[in-house]
Amino acid sequence: MPLAFVTGSTGFVGQNLIEALGRDGWDVIAMHRAHSDIAYLAQLGVTLQCGDVTQLDSIRSAMPQRPDVVFHVAGDTSLWRRQRAEQTLVNVRGTRNVVRVALERRARRFVHTSSAVAFGLHSGRINEQTPVSAAKSPIDYVRTKAMAEREVRRGIARGLPGVIINPANILGRYDHNNWSRLFQLVQQRRLPGMPDGGGSFCHANSVAQAHLAAAQQGRIGSNYLLGGEDAAYLTLVKRVAKALGRTVAPRPLPVAVLSAYARLEETLAPVFRREPDLTRETVTLLSSNIYCDTSRAVEELGFECVDMDSMLNDTIEWMLSEGMLKSISRSIPSA
Repeated sequence: MPLAFVTGSTGFVGQNLIEALGRDGWDVIAMHRAHSDIAYLAQLGVTLQCGDVTQLDSIRSAMPQRPDVVFHVAGDTSLWRRQRAEQTLVNVRGTRNVVRVALERRARRFVHTSSAVAFGLHSGRINEQTPVSAAKSPIDYVRTKAMAEREVRRGIARGLPGVIINPANILGRYDHNNWSRLFQLVQQRRLPGMPDGGGSFCHANSVAQAHLAAAQQGRIGSNYLLGGEDAAYLTLVKRVAKALGRTVAPRPLPVAVLSAYARLEETLAPVFRREPDLTRETVTLLSSNIYCDTSRAVEELGFECVDMDSMLNDTIEWMLSEGMLKSISRSIPSA
């Protein structure tokens, strides 16, 4: 059986990927940090290896010789400036380290999980030929994802057989910190409003399958944007609010108002020893339009776009099963 080495194995994309690998009969070595919850991975029969992408020697201890594929999924997705140093360490140095060890171990293929925002925040629909402008972004996450891609490209120039996956907004199971957090804020009436932004959405299962396809048939050196159904963020959140029994949905608010609220949240969060509900970087991202052309991934990887109703249903059903939402409604109203 083919052997896959996976970083970020306990995260959102990582868990969906490991499930997909198991269904396809792969042997999997899942690298995880010492404090990660690995109970679910242990049930899947994968080989668990403790390691940290920021520590070169720990990757060397975990990664075997000649793995068929290294899936570098680990990443820090924080949108809080307070986490800037840690995010740069994980996303940039971490990627540099994994690339280095993959070259040393002579990995047969390297699949890097990036993001559509690594191209920067553009006003129109992007494709793989869109010029990268992420270096100018005010959002640390955007900049570090672009910097991580540069580390992969340096590795490709040295012989790494690398492919880069760029998902847009992802919905689905195992999301503990991204859109699921906004869904919780909607149910708890703690999201005051939404700015005028929107983007493309893809299903976590489809993203996982695209990783497998990239490992087997992706073109070395290529990026693959993963999108799907487009939606205005305010429209999406209103649908979620209705599904969760909220008669008063978040309303449109100017960026300046939301940014002021986010600044207050960032100030109070350390006092109460919690993450802020909303940050200024989140507001900036939600006021942007992140729409992408997925035709290359569809044609070359067989990427499957999933309708919004199915994505929202899957996400909310999983959150309900995990106790992350209070059970009110189990149907998603159509737009």
